Amino acid sequence: MKSFIDRLNQWDTEFFLYINGKHNAVFDIIMYWASDKWFWVPFYALLLFFLIKIYKKASVYVLLAIGITITLSDRIASGLIKNTVLRLRPSHRQSLIPLIHLSKAGPGGSYGFVSSHSANAFGLLTFLFLLLPTKYNGLKIILLIWALLVSYSRIYNGVHYPFDILGGAVVGIVSGCCIGLLFQTVFKNNKNFKS
Repeated sequence: MKSFIDRLNQWDTEFFLYINGKHNAVFDIIMYWASDKWFWVPFYALLLFFLIKIYKKASVYVLLAIGITITLSDRIASGLIKNTVLRLRPSHRQSLIPLIHLSKAGPGGSYGFVSSHSANAFGLLTFLFLLLPTKYNGLKIILLIWALLVSYSRIYNGVHYPFDILGGAVVGIVSGCCIGLLFQTVFKNNKNFKS
């Protein structure tokens, strides 16, 4: 069993170094901002506008559910898993530091499994994927691209292994599914949430 875990860690490290090593001046800027939560404020404001436009007064329930989804995914990722697994980020592993291209955002906190950025992005994506009718598939695709970009930027910037991102995505998807299905059950007879 230990050799299997060691092999997974080796693959994870090799894949991390491959992705992190493929950098250039243009993508350094793009990926730095893709990881910055304040950079996405206009995107969130636009998403808020669309949700209010779609659901009108009922959007307050949607926003509350989104808040619960992100809180749940973040608490599971940061509060529970990171503090239980205690897996150092690559940017805190002494043997890797000379090999890593680190963004100007710095090395981040000590522990990286699982990625909170990935968990929160995929939590939001999954909840809205379940909520929005099929006529908004274009918005769903935009949200998927956003979640993938944010998640990829964490590897590119040198602060997460690929398995950190994958684990975060799983946490987010499960959180989004749980709140999304609960939301659909509670509001199944509400005409505002019919497809």
